[in-house]
Amino acid sequence: MYLPDELEVRLDAESSATGVSKAELIRRGIAMLLDSAERPKRSRELPVFDSGRSRTPDEMDDAVYEHIKERAARR
Repeated sequence: MYLPDELEVRLDAESSATGVSKAELIRRGIAMLLDSAERPKRSRELPVFDSGRSRTPDEMDDAVYEHIKERAARR
């Protein structure tokens, strides 16, 4: 185990006093730490925009096709 001597002594004492194994005490300590850890929350919402009038799927397909055709013509 990779604990500083001071923690090892305290862990041994706690294990002896409570009758709980050192491994179980370590598991409980890790669980407590992870349960109480504050995770960063998203501070911003996803951007929302209005693109103007709504298009039907067919209109959108036509617009994409025209855009591709225009780009191909520029090359």
